[in-house]
Amino acid sequence: MLNPTEARRVIEAALLASPEPLSLADLKRLFDEEIGTDTLRRLLGELREEWSGRAVELVNLASGWRFQTRPEFQPFVDRLNPERPPRYSRAVMETLAIIAYRQPVTRGDIEDIRGVAVSAQIIQTLENRGWIDAVGHRDTPGRPALYATTRRFLDDLGLRSLEELPALEEIARTLQLEPATTQETPAQTPPEPAAQTGAPDASGASAESAAARAA
Repeated sequence: MLNPTEARRVIEAALLASPEPLSLADLKRLFDEEIGTDTLRRLLGELREEWSGRAVELVNLASGWRFQTRPEFQPFVDRLNPERPPRYSRAVMETLAIIAYRQPVTRGDIEDIRGVAVSAQIIQTLENRGWIDAVGHRDTPGRPALYATTRRFLDDLGLRSLEELPALEEIARTLQLEPATTQETPAQTPPEPAAQTGAPDASGASAESAAARAA
């Protein structure tokens, strides 16, 4: 069996080689389950301490552990890739914020809060990005889909759980959102029945106020 130093090097190699975060279950497979969860957490803590003060840090996210560039060095690294990451409109931002702070919600819930129709393209954009997913259906006529955020959404924000969600403005900066340039169509669908659970209680509020109420 490997000694602690050798085990840390194995974990380090796996994390550096992996393009995605690795969970504790993933890391335990490196050792044929010979290392327990508590020992693994201790080794990860020691490894994180070893890398403290460097340009790369070891972080614990919703999906697991990964090495990533420290925020203060990211602008320099971005110069190696001239392509700008995709940016998203204010409509997408508001929809994402409502889902994040009020989940699970239906498309009708989102329209009630924003006061405008939510296009299928907005939902599809967030699903394609891996930030939201349908987690069930509300037991009302039509059985509308219930949407919630994903682990990928938390990973991209550098968070471990929904309890760590920052203010809406911080989400916008981290996910590189920009103001919308086109006018949206007011919602035409009537509010869903009041008996729904988790439905918003205001139809004309902005996403910012909705987020504040939910926080």
